[in-house]
Amino acid sequence: MANVDRDDTDFVKFWNSVLEPKFTKYRHILQGGLSRHSAAVIPNLPIKEGMSVLDVGCGWGDMSLQIAEIVGPKGRVLGIDCVDAFLEEARKDAAAKKLLHAEFSRGDAEVALPENEFDFVVARFGTMFFTNPVAALRRMRLALKPGGQMTHIVWRRREDNPAWQEAKEITLRHLPPPSEEADTCGPGPFSMGNQETTGLMMKSAGFEDVTFTRVDEKIMVGTTPEECIAFALAIGPGGEVFREAGEALAEDKRPEIESEMRTFFESQEQDAKGIWAPTSSWVISARNPA
Repeated sequence: MANVDRDDTDFVKFWNSVLEPKFTKYRHILQGGLSRHSAAVIPNLPIKEGMSVLDVGCGWGDMSLQIAEIVGPKGRVLGIDCVDAFLEEARKDAAAKKLLHAEFSRGDAEVALPENEFDFVVARFGTMFFTNPVAALRRMRLALKPGGQMTHIVWRRREDNPAWQEAKEITLRHLPPPSEEADTCGPGPFSMGNQETTGLMMKSAGFEDVTFTRVDEKIMVGTTPEECIAFALAIGPGGEVFREAGEALAEDKRPEIESEMRTFFESQEQDAKGIWAPTSSWVISARNPA
């Protein structure tokens, strides 16, 4: 059972109670897909042996452990996340790999982070969900030592990510959009997709030398068309529309929605592992002033 503290924000409570079971069910899709973006990035980052690194929104900790192997036992990696179940899995994997210098702690970058402790801060597909992005990005900067560096990966615009957006567009053809009061995972996966706006956020948070690098990767969105549909209706923009429409209306429209989704997913690239759809991200790097 998730440890939902009474002082948690509504955002954190929502992740622990509603989203965690869905994310855990589809971990094989999510972790495999997201890791393709970080795999294109991590080897090129100036992370070296002996460094201290903070991973914000570490999830199941796979990127934290990859970085722990780079910094070695003389270094340190701290992964923080607000979801208890993710952290439990991360600790198990760290123990299994004997990466004792990788630690995992419950934390929320919007509330508090350690200060002036790290040489490098990373985040993969977590910063887009900040309710107060500039404040949280500033906390990430202050977690760095003077001159330390930060890199985070975010989705680019909706139209550049058909793997996620097409499911939402199909669902919205049959169901109403969520209300402004709807329970959500935060501002949304594309909230940092605009380079100009996000660049201003980074500068407002006090970062210098802000750069954007585009990464395009196809990711597996399911092993079969049936799993693709189930995944799309459980997680992400399409799943949010389906959930917030209410069970009666959503189930009434399910046959038409699933039929359209099947047509889309069957049109995508397929191999022995599953079905692959295009995604696009920004790798945003910056520096804390010395």
